[in-house]
Amino acid sequence: MSVANRFWQLDARPQGSDFASALSLREEAVQPLEQGQVRIATRWLSMDAGTRMWMSPRTDGYQPPLPLGARMNGLVLGTVCESRDPAFTDGTLVRGFGQWADFSVVTPALAGLEAVDPALADLREHFGALGMNAWTALVGVQEVARVQPGEWIAVSAAAGATGSLACQVARNLGAKVVGIAGGAAKCRYLTDDLGVDIAIDYKADDVAARLAGEVPGGLNAYFDNVGGPLLDAVLPNMAHYGRVAVCGMVAAYDSDTPLPGPARFDQVLMRRLRIEGFFIPDFLHRGAEFLPTLRRWLDEGRLQLRFDETAGLENVLTAYARMLSGGAIGKVIVKVS
Repeated sequence: MSVANRFWQLDARPQGSDFASALSLREEAVQPLEQGQVRIATRWLSMDAGTRMWMSPRTDGYQPPLPLGARMNGLVLGTVCESRDPAFTDGTLVRGFGQWADFSVVTPALAGLEAVDPALADLREHFGALGMNAWTALVGVQEVARVQPGEWIAVSAAAGATGSLACQVARNLGAKVVGIAGGAAKCRYLTDDLGVDIAIDYKADDVAARLAGEVPGGLNAYFDNVGGPLLDAVLPNMAHYGRVAVCGMVAAYDSDTPLPGPARFDQVLMRRLRIEGFFIPDFLHRGAEFLPTLRRWLDEGRLQLRFDETAGLENVLTAYARMLSGGAIGKVIVKVS
């Protein structure tokens, strides 16, 4: 191929949310593939909070940091345009971990690459109700938090991609749901669009007081996307033998050093809580298992995800910052081609 490829390169460790000083958009000629590699023409990029840890120098994260000078990685939905792997032929619609680029070169097994349904009415749903955020929500609610019908579960970052899906998974399993989000518009979205029982605006409300007053028996489960002060507000409001599924730590992602643990950690003992972290790449091999349930809920209108779409690879950093700052509702994606 003689076309050029634009890609985002990690030049320095970002300070807070200053991504423009740390990443640069570069261009090079497309390079030949090695045996076993696949080239993907990017259609959409997924903006995910967990990728912030790859930019950090911390070596105690769930994956090693990306080396400086590397291409920024993330989830890609696109079309195979060249292949030296017989399992992936030209024209196949695929999803997996690639690069923030016009074209991603991947080794399928390492990238978690899989062919996805090209006939889906809205192909973006491969990043939505059928995507890895939905897998995360299903595993976190059903298997880690072990939510049962009639129980109370709270979800932080509830208007984000994983959070909004977790609220709906819990609702579909018969649980009563508290969604915690920032701002009145997000709280209206949770109650009016997603059917959440109680929405709490952490920017305007006293979260601990709201939980104590409106869920007097305590929460049976908590789906935590944030950590930090919200976790401290929730722990004293857990029911005895409650379960906390730790999915994300957005409050700590822009710190280059570990943060102190919860101030109310004593409640883990007092209330005999179980806290478990989980990481969706550990479940990639189970995607086909999750799909029938998620597809049924999607077709029945019981699972939805709002898309916040930005056009143009050159605008990735704008979309990424909006996702991390909580400026969007639903799933932030970038349309590349």
